[in-house]
Amino acid sequence: MDTEYPKNPRRSSGRVTLADVATLAGVSPITVSRALKRPDMVTDKLRQKIDKAVKTLGYIPNQAARSLVSSETKIISVLFPSLSNSVFSSLLDGIYNTLTPAGYKMLLTNTHYSSVQEEELIETMLEQNPDGMILTGIDQSDSARQRLMNIGIPVVQVMELGDNPIDINVGISQFDAGYAMTEHLIQKGHRHIGFIGARMDNRTQRRLQGYRQALIDHSLPSEDYISTSFAHTSFQAGAELMVKLVSEHNQIDALFCSNDDLAAGAIFECQRRGIKVPQQLAIAGFNDLEIASAISPRLTSVAIPRFEMGQKAAQCLLDRLQDKPCPTHIDVGFKIVPRESS
Repeated sequence: MDTEYPKNPRRSSGRVTLADVATLAGVSPITVSRALKRPDMVTDKLRQKIDKAVKTLGYIPNQAARSLVSSETKIISVLFPSLSNSVFSSLLDGIYNTLTPAGYKMLLTNTHYSSVQEEELIETMLEQNPDGMILTGIDQSDSARQRLMNIGIPVVQVMELGDNPIDINVGISQFDAGYAMTEHLIQKGHRHIGFIGARMDNRTQRRLQGYRQALIDHSLPSEDYISTSFAHTSFQAGAELMVKLVSEHNQIDALFCSNDDLAAGAIFECQRRGIKVPQQLAIAGFNDLEIASAISPRLTSVAIPRFEMGQKAAQCLLDRLQDKPCPTHIDVGFKIVPRESS
C-alpha cells in the first residue's frame, strides 16, 4: 500500500532538507540523493515514492552546497542584449535544447545593449558559480574580458566573429554579411544604394562598414545615402528613416536595411506612398525573420542559422566541461535569400 503523506506538513523552522525527504519517504538520505542526481540508478517505484515526498515537502536542492561537494552547479549563464527581440529566440532555443538533455539549466539575463550593464551582470552571474557562460557579441569591456579570461570556466561569445575571442567564438562576420547583401543589390543592377539603421549597436555598425566597403570596391557612392538613428528599431523607425533618406536623395534605387523590422516598415510606407517595390525602390533586410517571407512583396534578407549557432555554442561548452576538444572559432555562415523585394 502506498504511503499517505500529509497534505501540508509543517516544520518548526528552517529549510526543508534532504534528511526530511528521506524520513518522509522512509529511505536513507543517500538513496534520496542518488534518486535526485541519477534517477536511472533506482527503481521506478522508489523514484516515484521519493518524488512524492519531494513535492509534498516542497524540497528545493541546495545548489550551493552541492557545488561545494562536486565543484559543479549545472548552471550556464546566458547574457542577451534583449529578451524581447525575436532575433534571439531561436538562438535561445538552440542553447536550451542542447543544455537541458545534458542536465544543465540556464540563468538568463538582459544587458539592454549596455556594456556597463553587461559588465555588472557578468559579475552578478559569476557570483552564482556557473559552470560556463554564453555572451552576445565580441565587444565586452576590457575589465570584463580580463575577468572572464581569468575565471577558469568556458566562455562562448555568439552572434559574430572576432580576431581575439575570450575563449570560444561562434557566429558570423557581420561585416561580410553586410558586404554580401550590398553586392547582391549591385549585381541586381542598382547603383544608388541607401542604408538605414536603428539602435546602431556594434553588430549593426559592422554591417554598415561592410555596406560601405562594397560600394567603395565597386566605385559607387558610399557616404551620402546613409540614414541612422540610435532609437529602438521598429516598423515606424523603418518608415521614417526611409522617407528621410529618399526625400533627400530621390535618385536612390535600392535600400539596405540593417534588420527586417526596418525593411518591413519601409515597404509599408512605400505602399502608403505609392512607391513600387522593387520597380522604383528595391528593399533588403537582415536576419530573415518570419515577416520576411510573409510580407508582400516578400523581403530579400540575410539568413543566419541562429538555432544552429545556439546548439554549437552550448555543445562547445559541454565538450569543454567534459575535457573534450572544441574549436575556438566556429563560423556558422550566412546566406543571401533573394525574394521579390529586390
